Amino acid sequence: MYRRLFAAATFGALVFSASPARAEVTVVSPGLYQELHWRFIGPMRGGRTVAIDGVANEPNVFYIAAVNGGIWKTQDAGRTWVPIFDGQSTASIGALAVAPSDPRIIYAGSGEGLQRPDLSVGNGIYKSSDGGATWTHLGLRDGQQIGSMAVDRTNPNRLFVAVLGHPYGPNAERGLYRSLDGGATFTRVLFVNDNVGAFAVAIDPRDSNVVYATLWAARQAPWEIGASFEIAGSGVFKSTDGGTTWAQLRDGIPARIGRSEIAVAPSNPQIVYVYADVEAKGDDSGALYRSTDAGARFARVNDGDEIAQRGDDLVSIAVDPSDANTVYLTNTSTYRSSDGGHTFVAIKGAPGGDDYHTVWINPQNPNIVALASDQGATISVDRGATWSSWYNQPTAQIFHVNADQRFPYWVCGGQQESGSACVVSRGEWGETTERDWHTAGAQEYGYVVPDPLHSGIFFGGKVEKFDERTGQAQEVSPIALPSKRYRVIRTEPIAFDHFDRRRLYFGANVVFLTTNGGMSWRAISPDLTRAHPAVPSAIAAFEPDDPQRGTHRGVVYALAPSYARRGTVWAGTDDGLVWITRNAFAGAPQWKNITPPQSTPWSKIAQIDASRFDDNTAFVAVNRFRLDDLRPYVFITHDGGANWTLAVNGLPNAPVNAVRQDPVEPRLLYAATENGVATSFDGGGHWQPLQLNLPRTSVRDLIVHGNDVVVATHGRGFWILDDVEPLRELATNAHVSFFQPALAYRVRRSVNTDTPLPPEEPTGENPPDGAILDYALASPAQRVTISIFDSTGRLVRRYSSADAAPARIPHLDKPAYWERPFTRPATGAGMHRFVWDLRETAPHSLQQDLPISAVPHRTPRVPEGPLVLPGRYAVALEVGGRRMERTLTVAMDPRVRISRTALVEQYGLAMRLVGIMNSTAGSSSRRITDQAAALLDTVEGADAAPTRQAAEAVRSLEGQESANPKR
Repeated sequence: MYRRLFAAATFGALVFSASPARAEVTVVSPGLYQELHWRFIGPMRGGRTVAIDGVANEPNVFYIAAVNGGIWKTQDAGRTWVPIFDGQSTASIGALAVAPSDPRIIYAGSGEGLQRPDLSVGNGIYKSSDGGATWTHLGLRDGQQIGSMAVDRTNPNRLFVAVLGHPYGPNAERGLYRSLDGGATFTRVLFVNDNVGAFAVAIDPRDSNVVYATLWAARQAPWEIGASFEIAGSGVFKSTDGGTTWAQLRDGIPARIGRSEIAVAPSNPQIVYVYADVEAKGDDSGALYRSTDAGARFARVNDGDEIAQRGDDLVSIAVDPSDANTVYLTNTSTYRSSDGGHTFVAIKGAPGGDDYHTVWINPQNPNIVALASDQGATISVDRGATWSSWYNQPTAQIFHVNADQRFPYWVCGGQQESGSACVVSRGEWGETTERDWHTAGAQEYGYVVPDPLHSGIFFGGKVEKFDERTGQAQEVSPIALPSKRYRVIRTEPIAFDHFDRRRLYFGANVVFLTTNGGMSWRAISPDLTRAHPAVPSAIAAFEPDDPQRGTHRGVVYALAPSYARRGTVWAGTDDGLVWITRNAFAGAPQWKNITPPQSTPWSKIAQIDASRFDDNTAFVAVNRFRLDDLRPYVFITHDGGANWTLAVNGLPNAPVNAVRQDPVEPRLLYAATENGVATSFDGGGHWQPLQLNLPRTSVRDLIVHGNDVVVATHGRGFWILDDVEPLRELATNAHVSFFQPALAYRVRRSVNTDTPLPPEEPTGENPPDGAILDYALASPAQRVTISIFDSTGRLVRRYSSADAAPARIPHLDKPAYWERPFTRPATGAGMHRFVWDLRETAPHSLQQDLPISAVPHRTPRVPEGPLVLPGRYAVALEVGGRRMERTLTVAMDPRVRISRTALVEQYGLAMRLVGIMNSTAGSSSRRITDQAAALLDTVEGADAAPTRQAAEAVRSLEGQESANPKR
């Protein structure tokens, strides 16, 4: 039986009441939390990007697709990027194709189109007919991975789509497809079997009946391996009748290849290049082949070490549109050859490997070259002499998230392809900028956890210790050298104990413990993985390609020290086992296997969350994507693992990466899934979306930090949902209409005293400036009023839905986009969030302006009213003649050192100046008003005791005011 919140008439338009029926499952109307808002904080550094395309006759227009960050567009050659795909049901995009004859038409193929252990899949083809403003979801929805697409140069409705298929299992939708009606229907034109996918496709630039394609027979294993398993079936194919019939190109190409790429020279289509990864059991064996007779025969022209590596992962090729001998090849660097591929020179790359995936050359101007890489996208307009930045693409792929206890707190995690990042949750300049994040010395795939006893110290990766003060990282791993005894993979858990914060746990195939910051370690568990895990059926066809013949074993993948009892630690493995010890503090802890019966071998235990309230309760997220299973799995136990409940009612059909219990309200849960965030108000009985404005992307981890929910997305960086107090109340009180405000900190909106950052600079968003006031209306109201009173009952501030918007600032000498939009309390049905800026009413002033501490679209007018004193305030909500009150506590910025006496003195001077301005504005004493406004800025400019000079100046102005009565 469901309990739904619905409108009741007992309190006018305010109250939401519950059905009197007995509740088994609670479903809260999303309208009751619709105004909650996710905000991006950073880092401002790009992530893995495979797809890129441009518009030939609009040389500044490009489109890119981060593999799990959606599609982005630039109209200024990469100076700024705008997301244009956020409203769609997936963000995993691996292929883009702009129609050459009509660049308004764009096709997007979802799924990364790669074979690697950390990928995300998609759900078919999308199309835009208006340059990315709107999108239509087309077919091929079970293909999961689209490797590439090609559109006819003269007919935008004719396209070919290479469907790579499921990365972890057989798939009947694999193969090469053709559409003649703009994607309304697709016909498969090249297919071998459900283990062989299509990877690359290219149309002859002069004869659209000539089409080339490559097939790739590859499979990811459920255990982590260095490369895909491959079997016979891969190859290079050609059609001369528009894709109806195909012939394999064999002459000069090895009989057994893996992944391959193909490119046709636009200036001479007889010249065709193929890059093929030749199977050699782990050797770097890729090579470039060249044909001078349209593919009839190929000759190997280059297998140098620099291009032979990473052929199964990175390589693409493109030919200069005016010179058939100039060819570009991507690998760990991007290379260019001017002699038909015989020799290459690196033109873009860096130590550590930027790892490039795709190159696009403008067919009308070969000086314009665009690259998609693991670091993001970059564009050159001078043939590679200089390149645009990828530090303006907020598409970071973050694996895990943790936060420290500072104010404001720092959010940290490993960033795929780049390293690691710690980003402050609130920037000092009114937003988070490039100044507000730093690296953390950890490996790209790992956790980054703050030392709870030493501020600014972080442990991450497998294991590195980072000191924020020096910027140095020290390797402190318990496994100093590779060992057959111990196993690790890309991501390994790190966690501090909640009772003895010196104790740091690290997972390999055993659990390690250090109590001295990594200077020494000891194993406190046996090997917790399965001794003989089965080979899943999804990989059976590829098992002959496995040199270990399925003898792989797993690792510890999740660790959860108890919040409720000293000595309890939960552990999970990536091969599907769950363990618990109750005596982790003993010399030789005893571990008990408590695996849920439904957790089969290679069901990855992605995360375990130990309850804050009960030592026997835990929440386990199980990800079976590596078994070709996209269904959600959340297991909950309330008896220490003796019994488990599968709790997935309402979750989307997507793997779950983490489940967290709210630290304040035990019935409130949050889930991080491959398709977004969900919440449960009844301990997992029913789930519902908490997506709100969060882009639809893979959420790999989630934490609750104080009143905020923080997520690590695998394609859009870190995001924060500020102040979830309304969700906590909804989990306990079906009658809530005016939510209890959370503690509000008296923090300066911005402390910038210099020229503001221009709007073109990439930035993240700060939390709301002030106290968050949330209320819910069951039906539209005629008027809503919010009043704030101090402890004496004096009215401090009042807002009304009837407030008139202020007139535009006359003769404003800067663009209006800097100003913060005017807001008033909303009257519509549903939940509303209003922010009091913790200031008194602004004084009357003959002249208003915008301050130098400006942030685009978020800058208040000055002069502002004085900041209020820390203390307790009453907030009254009035709707339709009814009144509700809540108590609000305002606290001082914890970083500020100022006495209460000094604060009161500062506040008193500021209020006296407001009085002067209010009494002189509009009179003949404009000089006094202007001087008071300038002095108000001086007195209010910092949280510091006012100077003697300022106090004397205030007294002087008061004397002048008395001598010049208002006329």
